[in-house]
Amino acid sequence: MAVKYVVVEKGNPSNPAAPKKFYAAAKASGELNFRKLSKEISEGSTTVSDTDVLAVLNDLTKVLRRHLENGEIVRFGDFGAFQVSVSGEGAETAEKYHASLIKSSKVVFRPGIDLREMQNNLKFEKA
Repeated sequence: MAVKYVVVEKGNPSNPAAPKKFYAAAKASGELNFRKLSKEISEGSTTVSDTDVLAVLNDLTKVLRRHLENGEIVRFGDFGAFQVSVSGEGAETAEKYHASLIKSSKVVFRPGIDLREMQNNLKFEKA
């Protein structure tokens, strides 16, 4: 199966006068929610129900949030790692820098070996 993409026209944000170019954008073919995910995981096991898996995934979300809020990197073995990243304004010196200069944060996911291999072997098809 191939990842579908659409072609979109985009301008250069650092040079609005530059001619626009066309780029590929991945097109989602659906989504998998927690309930469906837990059911699929439980179907691969004879010892846990989808309700058990759902409870674990819900707790996982809570634990992940708590550790990210504490500034920790959360590693999920070969699956990958989550970490908080921040961006904001600069200061002339380190001494003049203060937290109010931080304007936004995001959660960054770095895939592990299996997902990196999947990325390296993806096939693409125009939608």
